[in-house]
Amino acid sequence: MAQMGRPRSFDRDTAVEEALHLFWEQGYESTSLSQLKDAIGGGISAPSFYAAFGSKEALFKECMERYLATYAKVTQCLWDTSLGPRQAVELALRRSAKMQCERGHPKGCMVALGVMSAPSPELSAISAPLTRSRARTRAGIRACVERAIVSGELGPDADAAAMACVFDSFLFGLSTLARDGVTFKAMDTAITQLMCLWSARAG
Repeated sequence: MAQMGRPRSFDRDTAVEEALHLFWEQGYESTSLSQLKDAIGGGISAPSFYAAFGSKEALFKECMERYLATYAKVTQCLWDTSLGPRQAVELALRRSAKMQCERGHPKGCMVALGVMSAPSPELSAISAPLTRSRARTRAGIRACVERAIVSGELGPDADAAAMACVFDSFLFGLSTLARDGVTFKAMDTAITQLMCLWSARAG
């Protein structure tokens, strides 16, 4: 019978979380198998790693799924029509900024940072779920702007595409600020200033 590697000596849920943090911090390509094995702990062997996760790519996909189902939910409010359009956009920005600055995990947003770790077509395909998540958030922001124009909250001359681009660009840029050590307090103040743009376009 083929040798399948020694029995797992680690908690799989914890192992996935540790791997997620490593991919979040370094990106897919820069994270090596040996680093993953060290992060998972327990002196796991290569055969045990493959028996548990299948491959580095499979583990990355599992980590992406966990990130999108947990940390990335901070922008889910963009699709909550019980919130006013401005309230939804502002809440998404503040929640994202807070999450990106929290202790206990890498700074920044894995969804935003993922675009910088997938330069090749092969890596772009691997990180496709992150690309789709960015597109969905972008669409959510635009939907809020368009909803505000229809309701009269924003004036009819408001450019939905341009406004959505402004807010999406700011949200994307929070990851760089967080990585550079900018505090949540500074980001939160900046968000207050950014929302003045919305006020200036009020209907």
